Amino acid sequence: MYQAALDYIYNYVDYERRRNVAYTEIAWDLDRTRRVLAALGDPQLRYHIVHVAGSKGKGSTAAGIESILRAAGLRTGFYTSPHLHTFRERIRVAGRLIERDEVVALLEQCKPAIERVPGITTFEIMTVLAMQYFAAQQVEWAVLEVGLGGRLDATNVVIPDVSVITRIGLEHTALLGDTLDEIAREKAGIIKPGVPVVVGPQADEALSAILEVAAQRSAPAVVVGRDWRWQPLSADLAGQVFTATDESGALAQSGSNGAVSGQPLPRELSGLATPLLGEHQLANQTTAIAAGAELARQGVAIDERAIRRGLAVVYWPGRLEVLQAGGAGDTAVVIDSAHTVESANLLCDALDAFFPGRRLRAVLGVSNDKDASSILAAFAARGAALHLTQSRHPRALDPGELAAAASGLDGVSDVATYSSVVEALAGALSESGAGSVVCVAGSLFVAAEGREAWLALHPDALPAEDWAREAEPAAASWQVSQQPATLPVQAASLPKTERQTA
Repeated sequence: MYQAALDYIYNYVDYERRRNVAYTEIAWDLDRTRRVLAALGDPQLRYHIVHVAGSKGKGSTAAGIESILRAAGLRTGFYTSPHLHTFRERIRVAGRLIERDEVVALLEQCKPAIERVPGITTFEIMTVLAMQYFAAQQVEWAVLEVGLGGRLDATNVVIPDVSVITRIGLEHTALLGDTLDEIAREKAGIIKPGVPVVVGPQADEALSAILEVAAQRSAPAVVVGRDWRWQPLSADLAGQVFTATDESGALAQSGSNGAVSGQPLPRELSGLATPLLGEHQLANQTTAIAAGAELARQGVAIDERAIRRGLAVVYWPGRLEVLQAGGAGDTAVVIDSAHTVESANLLCDALDAFFPGRRLRAVLGVSNDKDASSILAAFAARGAALHLTQSRHPRALDPGELAAAASGLDGVSDVATYSSVVEALAGALSESGAGSVVCVAGSLFVAAEGREAWLALHPDALPAEDWAREAEPAAASWQVSQQPATLPVQAASLPKTERQTA
């Protein structure tokens, strides 16, 4: 029944699988989502909302916000996309994945309304299901992550209590525009009249566009990097410690902000801990703090303890995730979803910082709408051996095309292609020497399959509740052809399909 429900959902037009569609109000029509929600009694009006858009860091920032709200004792809903291992990750309440039988029952409840709206898409159906489920579960706060863009995203039918826009980068340029200004204006489409917006650190061009839209809509703007700043204190493979400071002084001026203790949040929050690695995550989590502080200013019961506890337990796997630390003579294994030039360079910087002097073997697969050459160049510049592969996702770029893109890059001397992520990981592990680093990256889909492959090789490596243990056959219906439901335990013995020397 559960798989049949997923098949029904994915049988509609799915823009996660295909991006060759015009980005217009006709194809991306918000009225479809509004009509279905109206037929269901507008469930999105029954709880408070934080709406998060951006190019980079929106998922981890949203996860930080949800974790802070939950640590404050509030019942939360969390809607994210895409998923790592199971469709159920997309819809969570109080940190718990929606159950399979709940997906089935929820879809049956919503089907009559869905089927009365011609042209509805897969993502729009998912969005409706999440909003209806949150109402049925009586959540107090829902954190909604934008799927793509902002202005025309199905989630943009809500009126949130605060909007959040994380760092803007050149992504989905065929749809959103080929300049930071154009993309930022699409993301800023989530800003609502009079609703405060928290803006993560931005390039000047993107920040100017966002602030212009905010001013036009009389939306007060809090800018991280200006109104809030962070200072790293320490970092190791277990996490980071940092200080976040309200430079604007708004917290001190607000008097009572509704915190549990009855005291306003302090201007400086020192010694904050997060398990998320990479200095870019300090920017993301400071953005989450700024959003929490804005909600506290509005009277939401968020105090310093909630912020500390929420950040300390935030869970966002597949992003600079160290699966095996590796001693001096062992191989370290890292998983990341880096899929843009900027994120690839940030990843490589972090690997240099955490594993200085180690030989890097990069297991890379890239979606066909990304700048593959530049992503490869980021790793080639570090002298990495390139183990090129593809995920099972329909938008995965063929490894042969990746190899052709790598052949003209400076610094490339070791390139191999593989037909699957599990084979590429096995090949990289078999060839890694003492003290080397194997990093799996290039897309969220590659990161997911890397985690699943690692779990197959090391069944006790991940916690019992880890989402990789919930991995669904055929990656929840998006594959063109059915794949094996389980990975071979002896993956390390699989042969590489081709090796070439550039």
